[in-house]
Amino acid sequence: MKTLFLILVCSMLLTRGAVADAQVNQSDPQALIETATQQVLDEVRVRAIEPGDIARIRDIVNRYILPYADLHRTTQLAMGRHWKTATSAQQEQVAEQFKMLLIHTYSGAIALLRPDQRIEYPPSRILPTDTDAVVRTIAMSNGQPVEIDYRLYKAPDGWRLYDLNVLGAWLIQTYRQQFNEKIQQVGVEGLIQSLTARNQQLSSAEQQRVSP
Repeated sequence: MKTLFLILVCSMLLTRGAVADAQVNQSDPQALIETATQQVLDEVRVRAIEPGDIARIRDIVNRYILPYADLHRTTQLAMGRHWKTATSAQQEQVAEQFKMLLIHTYSGAIALLRPDQRIEYPPSRILPTDTDAVVRTIAMSNGQPVEIDYRLYKAPDGWRLYDLNVLGAWLIQTYRQQFNEKIQQVGVEGLIQSLTARNQQLSSAEQQRVSP
């Protein structure tokens, strides 16, 4: 799943053309995906990202990805029926640890970006009255087209990304199965401990890559 998600996120961050200093239009879901992702690729074109440049990678994630994603909603849907049975404190802990896990994944994806990669957008079928929409894209990977979908919902402040799909595997659906299995085995506290341990492992691996 990690490799699959990296491919998916990389595709989100790749598009053609140049949009210098563009403002992200959150009133239109497809415009949001196109413009926000272009800003990331522009960063890569200005100066290539080194895999060990964790500070720059995190800065890009914080500036160009997280403002347009609702990871709290993603976590709630991934938890499914267990979300309502968890305490408020547990909900916040799961959301925070899951957010950190996805940030680690975003960071790994950005480090793999190549300026010559591209993504194409088929005609949109999104209606002005829609409050939930899917932006469909076709990404080129090793010369082969890969269909990737991005699901967004209309929030009071504009459209927000909350789910991703590649080759029929939706992010929320995949993690819901993993979370459900873990909670059935060790409960919500066990899930929190598992996510925390995984994030600590990823942080240690990052630090080792940048250590002399």
